[in-house]
Amino acid sequence: MPADFDFEFGSLFSQLRATPEEASARAPSSLKARLYSALVRSQQESGPLASLDATVASDHGICIFEKLVQIAPVGEKAKSRFFCQVCHARVLAEKFDSPPIFWPHCPYVEFKGS
Repeated sequence: MPADFDFEFGSLFSQLRATPEEASARAPSSLKARLYSALVRSQQESGPLASLDATVASDHGICIFEKLVQIAPVGEKAKSRFFCQVCHARVLAEKFDSPPIFWPHCPYVEFKGS
């Protein structure tokens, strides 16, 4: 993780003790992206992620790159990886607060609007 991650994480939670006007400020989308990546990596340590087929079957959207893997003739183990780890959208989202990414169903795009 980047060296400034702990500082930004601490500053985010210090807002809880701030005045109501200051507490209403939203966390930067780049921080949300880094937290999401860290949480998914942590989840991977306890076991495999849900496969892309299971994700689609439960009515969750997948991005275009995940769709390519889903329709590829590969095993379920290959479909249970954290594909965002190698995606350019993750890198952009973790570095910029308004990254120039617009893929449908990309979690990092959704952080821009929240």
